Amino acid sequence: MLIKCFSAALQGIRAEVVTIEMHAVPGVDFVMVGLPDISVKESRERIRSALQVNGFSLPVKQLTVNMAPADVRKEGTAFDLPLAIGILCVGEHLKSTRLEHYLLLGELSLDGTLQPVHGVLPVALCAKTNGYRGLIVPAGNAKEAAVVDGLEVIPAVTLMDVVHFLRGEQDIPPMSVNTEEEFLRYTYAADQDMADIRGQYEMRRAMEVAAAGGHNMMMIGPPGSGKSMLAKRLPTILPPLTLDEALETTAIHSVAGLLPPNQALVSARPFRSPHHTVTDVALIGGGNNPRPGEISLAHNGVLFLDEVPEYKRATLEVLRQPLEDRHIVVARQKHTVDYPSSFMLVAAMNPCPCGHYGDAQHVCTCTPSQIQRYKSRISGPLLDRIDIQCYVQAVPFETLNKQEPGESSAVVRERVMKARHIQQERFRGMPVYCNAQMTTKMVRQFCRLDAAGTALLEQAITKNGLSARAYDRILKVARTIADLDGKKDIESIHIWEAINYRVLDKNNWTDF
Repeated sequence: MLIKCFSAALQGIRAEVVTIEMHAVPGVDFVMVGLPDISVKESRERIRSALQVNGFSLPVKQLTVNMAPADVRKEGTAFDLPLAIGILCVGEHLKSTRLEHYLLLGELSLDGTLQPVHGVLPVALCAKTNGYRGLIVPAGNAKEAAVVDGLEVIPAVTLMDVVHFLRGEQDIPPMSVNTEEEFLRYTYAADQDMADIRGQYEMRRAMEVAAAGGHNMMMIGPPGSGKSMLAKRLPTILPPLTLDEALETTAIHSVAGLLPPNQALVSARPFRSPHHTVTDVALIGGGNNPRPGEISLAHNGVLFLDEVPEYKRATLEVLRQPLEDRHIVVARQKHTVDYPSSFMLVAAMNPCPCGHYGDAQHVCTCTPSQIQRYKSRISGPLLDRIDIQCYVQAVPFETLNKQEPGESSAVVRERVMKARHIQQERFRGMPVYCNAQMTTKMVRQFCRLDAAGTALLEQAITKNGLSARAYDRILKVARTIADLDGKKDIESIHIWEAINYRVLDKNNWTDF
């Protein structure tokens, strides 16, 4: 007897259909082939208990289970349900013509209850692409899968729900989700608003420019000057996610197991802030069973590195390629996965080891050589990829004591969205969505300067010895500033402001 049912295996943030074939002959054995990992092999014991609790048992036969394609690694507990259903078919407890029309996935508890699993959204997209009628999933994953239009998502609570549905003895209403309503549920933490920031007018302006153009940003300032507070409020002035961005972001969080049960979409831009002890693999993704790293979890959002010189230099260097390419390829001996990683990098650091250089309230105890060594923990090539570098001054008491709030995030976000709309029109039909993503060819096309702007930029490049990459990034920032001002052409005042956003490029580290 040969039985077939269908599930899916994750490959990065995409899924591939897996055909589970079961062949039964006289004997007593259970053999599983097709690159199953340990968690898949352990499913036998979970299935045995779930079947016995619900009045079934493993058939007294020699079962050979093949999970095709055999060269794709199968991992995780999502194969419990299709394996259990296949065993019931082999034992002639279940006969169904519905089986070939659905992908099945779900983890079984020992009593047969279905537990939520990771990566359901990519599997739902895979089911639709491959022409399946629908998906049978644990109820906790149903809303996530139901955001895919034209797919019948059957939410099951127990193994017996699935058995009754496949037999035709019970109708389970498909899960329906108002995708537009879920998508428009754009929220950010109520206690995070730009209105909370006192003073820091230069930094507020720099953050607005960074948000408008999608630029990477570095903040340098003494302890307590507000660097972390500023960074945490950056997502509140970014434009809301588009539906495509929300789906892609949700898929990444689903694969990583970070999507809460019964949540359909990630509706707000991510903000990730890994500790400085983070490893290379945790930052960029990978491992024996590759999973998305922090840079992918920050996709379409913000990656914040606080006290960036405290990170291992080798860990920081792995950011260089993703910052340019906006995706990361994790290669292992037997397989390769590709994760998107289009994020805004926001880094913060003290100006010196003691943290008080330039602080009028404290005396710096660091020598010039100590400051230089501290600076050298961040390589020049990495700094080159950070468009905006600003010094954050300590806020005086008079400013802190003011009661009137500053400009709110909603007001700033309106200006940012107007600038982004200009960029969308400029890049229509191109694989670019903001000024920070422009290629060198696009910079030459969209960032032309007049004579005054050219002279000013030449003086800055010559005086500070800036690289070709820094030259391009100054032009990109100037283009964003012009967009915020509603100007078609870049003027010398825009170039001047963009140059002043690169304090770390100056030959003298202490010359802010």
